[in-house]
Amino acid sequence: MKFTRQRSQEVGVDLTPLIDVVFLLLIFFMVSTTFTRESHLQVELPEASGEPSSASEVKQIDVVINAEGQYILNDKALVNNRRETLERGVNELSEGDTALPFVITADARTPHEYVVRAMDVAGRLGFARLSITTEREADNQ
Repeated sequence: MKFTRQRSQEVGVDLTPLIDVVFLLLIFFMVSTTFTRESHLQVELPEASGEPSSASEVKQIDVVINAEGQYILNDKALVNNRRETLERGVNELSEGDTALPFVITADARTPHEYVVRAMDVAGRLGFARLSITTEREADNQ
């Protein structure tokens, strides 16, 4: 008896659908990802050229921020540097009068977060006369 041998088929995996799925995932992640651009700038603050304001005996809100981010309101240190504490202290000092000048004096090494927090509190409470004290630029002449 003569048996005919069956031809063996080559066993393989079709990679075309796999490649399609990988490309679809790649496109999905490229479209859905948000890219943040971080830039590191070296900035030296504060200096400004301009005339200092005249010293007057007007009641004002003075917020002094040291290098560690500690707030001092009109020569009285606050317990902590949280937004709520600063807001409560400014409310007590101003007694609801938002027409008072709001002056922020920050150390040059103060993290930006604390200065922005003080400005945000002034804006939330309705102060329109906000100013930031700076050091006069040294003349290079």
